[in-house]
Amino acid sequence: MNGEPTVFVVDDDQAMRNSLKWLIESIGMQVRTYSSADEFLSSYYPGRAGCLLLDVRMPGMSGLELQAYLAQQQSRLPVIIITGHGDVTMAVKAMKSGAVDFIEKPFHDEDLLSSIRNALDFDEKRRALQSQRAQIAARLAELTPREHEVMEMVTEGRANKEIAASLGVSAKTVEAHRARVMEKMRASSLAELVRMALIAGGDQ
Repeated sequence: MNGEPTVFVVDDDQAMRNSLKWLIESIGMQVRTYSSADEFLSSYYPGRAGCLLLDVRMPGMSGLELQAYLAQQQSRLPVIIITGHGDVTMAVKAMKSGAVDFIEKPFHDEDLLSSIRNALDFDEKRRALQSQRAQIAARLAELTPREHEVMEMVTEGRANKEIAASLGVSAKTVEAHRARVMEKMRASSLAELVRMALIAGGDQ
């Protein structure tokens, strides 16, 4: 699909780009480097697994402007801001805009690598949840309108008799609907069905 996770480095300083590339590749990670935001945008396509290592101050589009642009495009690529001492206020603003971390220059190699590992882990978990949500949505689409109603009430913790009274049907009919809901949703327990409802609703 999107291949191995990639660490995308955007920094106008060639020596810094080379140093970061060497450091990140030294622990077996895939790296792509870019000298400007425009160069990055010309080759990046949404949905790629990885994270973005982004310098704040660059000619043309700044790091914060690139971050804002990606957010507008609904990119979920985790962003790590690299900042000089004078840019800490900007870095804090970047965190408030969704960056997962900011690293001050000069930095310790292990601090940066730890931040990258955390960002990649965050991205992997988000992708797994996204995939899970898509699977659940496909199963929900198989339910009839009445089965949707029953599932909603069941996952709210309402008993079969209560659901039956609310829908004006027999408890046996509710049991039959409930069994079909469990089968179509491929849920082995009520707890699993509740968890699916929470994931579908964006609560996890």
